[in-house]
Order: sequence, then structure tokens, then C-alpha cells
Amino acid sequence: MSSAFQTVAALPLRGLTWLGGQGTRAVAAVVFIAAAVPPLGVLLRPYVTEAIFVLLCISFMRVDLAAITSHLRRPALVATATAWTMIGVPVIVGLIVHVTGLTARSPGLALALMLQSMASPMMASPALAALMGLDATLVLITLVSATALVPFTASLFASLFLEGMLSISPLALGLKLLGILAASLLAATVIRWVFGAAAIQRHRPPIDGFNIIILLIFATAIMGDVASDLVSQPVFTIGLALLSFAIYFTLLAITTLLFRRIGYERALALGLMVSQRNLGLMLAATAGALPPTTWLYFAMTQFPIHLAPYMLMPIARRLTARANTSGAAAANSTS
Repeated sequence: MSSAFQTVAALPLRGLTWLGGQGTRAVAAVVFIAAAVPPLGVLLRPYVTEAIFVLLCISFMRVDLAAITSHLRRPALVATATAWTMIGVPVIVGLIVHVTGLTARSPGLALALMLQSMASPMMASPALAALMGLDATLVLITLVSATALVPFTASLFASLFLEGMLSISPLALGLKLLGILAASLLAATVIRWVFGAAAIQRHRPPIDGFNIIILLIFATAIMGDVASDLVSQPVFTIGLALLSFAIYFTLLAITTLLFRRIGYERALALGLMVSQRNLGLMLAATAGALPPTTWLYFAMTQFPIHLAPYMLMPIARRLTARANTSGAAAANSTS
């Protein structure tokens, strides 16, 4: 009986381990499963904040402090990447939104684009970079510094570009972001203290699988109305989807070109991070009190966020192989 019970109890762990081993395939599948089950999305929408909190806890729990310390020896690169991510991108998007008159013509879309540009990168960015064989440690330290700044930069840019468009004040937005990040960091610190960093590293595959399940919950919650919107307003919905892909790959390409001098492999890692914005954090901070167009655009962004890592795998492998070959050649020439 005891053996049978242990076997049954081990099944969920095996399932999570298998799921975590699927890598970018599982991440890509999430968006299609979420779009295919609209009633589940309606049911899960009230739990968006909780899903984001769990995702943040998992990400903070797995932060490699040694990797952060090593990259702090090159602060100029990290500071430049952080400034581009948290200041350059929202300034450019804010100016484009206002110069084109989008604020007056489509305030919901303007709000969505500004919240997207103001958000810090997704906490899953280092894990995605690692799955693609890219420099995850550079992404990690830049992500940490950008996340630390987001309560202050988001409040600043909300006051500059979103006057009267949010249901909460810019100051309240910054404070809520700070509270969510601080609470998740505290919870992750307690988990690391109780279980230890070695145990967390040892159970990486099942934790990856659990992370994918929470990603599915979040994606399902945010995409609950996509099917009905596609039927009622197909041109507009498809247009938002195309716009989300265009913005994603534009940010990816510009960032990669801006940082190409550090090597295209590492520049692509930064580009992936900059284009993967943590919209869930903004949803949690605003309690989901956003116009329908903003919600729909956020739902459409899930397609490039989940599909792009899988689509970019061949490019990442070529760049990594080229970087490894160059490094080996340099080592041979010096020996």
C-alpha cells in the first residue's frame, strides 16, 4: 500500500518534470490552449494578480546571486541596457503615441502601448534566454535592475503621458508596483531560506513545469474574450495581433542592433528581454481596471511573447555556435 501510494504521489512530480523539459514548445503551446478555452478564461480572470505574484515568486526564488555579482563588475553595459529598457523605450513610444494623435483617436490602444513600454521585462526572460542557449546571466542582472526601477519610472511616465487615462494616480501605480515586487521578493527569500538554493536548483525541471502551468493560467485569464472578439470584430482583432508582432520584433531588432558591439549572441539576448514586457505586472497594479481595447491588445501580445522564442531558436543556435567557434579560435591563437 505504501509503495502504491508513493507511486501515485510521484505522478504529479513526474508530470511537472516532463512538462518542464518541453522548453519553448510548451511555452508556445500555452497561447493556443489559452485561446481555445474561453470559458476557462472568464473563470480565471479574477486571479490574474495571484498568477502574476506566483510567477514573480518563482523568478525571484531562482535568482542566481553569484551571477549578479559577476556582472556587477561591468556596470556600464548593465546601466546602458537598463536605461534603454526603462527610459529609452517608453520615451520613444510616448512621443510616437502623442505625435500621431493616437491618444485622441484610440485612447484604449494608446494606454495599452504606453503600459507595455513602461513595464519591466518579463521575469521569465532569463529562463527563456537559457532555453535558447543565450547569455541568461546578462539578461538576469539587467532584469533585476530594470525591475527595481519600474515603480519609479512607471510613475514618472504615467504622469507625463497618461494624464487622466488611468483609474489610479501615477503615484498609486508606483506604490502598488513597489508593493507587489517587495511582497514577491520577500516570499521568494523565505522559500530560498527554508528549502535552500541547492534544492531549488536540483528540482529545476518540475519547477519549470509548474511555472508553465501558472503561465497557462495567466494567459487563459487574459485571453478569455479573444474568441468572441475575433467573431464580433475580426479585422480589428487581427490588426491588433499584427501590431503586437510588429512591436515585438521591432524592439527585438532595434535592441539587437544597438548592442551588436558586444556580440550578436548577447545582443539578441538583450533584444529578447526588451521585447518581452511584463504586462501582467501592470494588470496587477491597475487591478485590471482597463478599457476593453487595452485588454484585447494585451491578449494579442501573448502570441509573440509565447511564439517568438520557439521561432527564434534556429537563429539563436547559429549565433551561439558562431560565438563558441570564435571563442575557441581566439583561445587557440593565444595558446
